[in-house]
Amino acid sequence: MKSVYKDVLERVVERAKRITVGAPRDPMNTMGPVIDEPAFKKISEYIEIGKGEGRLVLGGDKWNGPGYFIRPAIVADLKPSARLHCEEIFGPVLAVLEARDFEHGLEIVNSTEYGLTGALWSRDRARIERARDEFHVGNLYFNRKCTGALVDVHPFGGFNMSGTDSKAGGRDYLGLFLQLKSVSEKL
Repeated sequence: MKSVYKDVLERVVERAKRITVGAPRDPMNTMGPVIDEPAFKKISEYIEIGKGEGRLVLGGDKWNGPGYFIRPAIVADLKPSARLHCEEIFGPVLAVLEARDFEHGLEIVNSTEYGLTGALWSRDRARIERARDEFHVGNLYFNRKCTGALVDVHPFGGFNMSGTDSKAGGRDYLGLFLQLKSVSEKL
């Protein structure tokens, strides 16, 4: 089987180069800031970790200007044990690993103790069905991006260290904010 790793990596890098970082009020910008200074520092630390674990192929630098802006970072050639693969970053950092085949790909995605979202692009119905059964995440997307769950249409929540499998935006979610009390009285 011919590896598509280099071709896919090149296409992802080229696409990520088109992301414009800046103030969200400017409609030309497609990515705004991270939430706050602690997030900015944590994400920056992960990018530095990634440089030691793999090969930084794009970005990761700070935006020139006020605010907590970080340009998208892509770190390639990572091992399944890399922190960038095994931990949740919640910032513009993409960890890229090469899988030998589909089986190995499933091993890689399930090798982390987190399981918020995942995505698979495939025209092979057997692979899609297998991923539906074996790709262990709370939200799994086929042939589309792995963000953008719609409230009350596609409830959102993860498995393992990515949550309790409660689904934000679902009909059962309100109960998670209530304190239920049972009361009994003999008359």
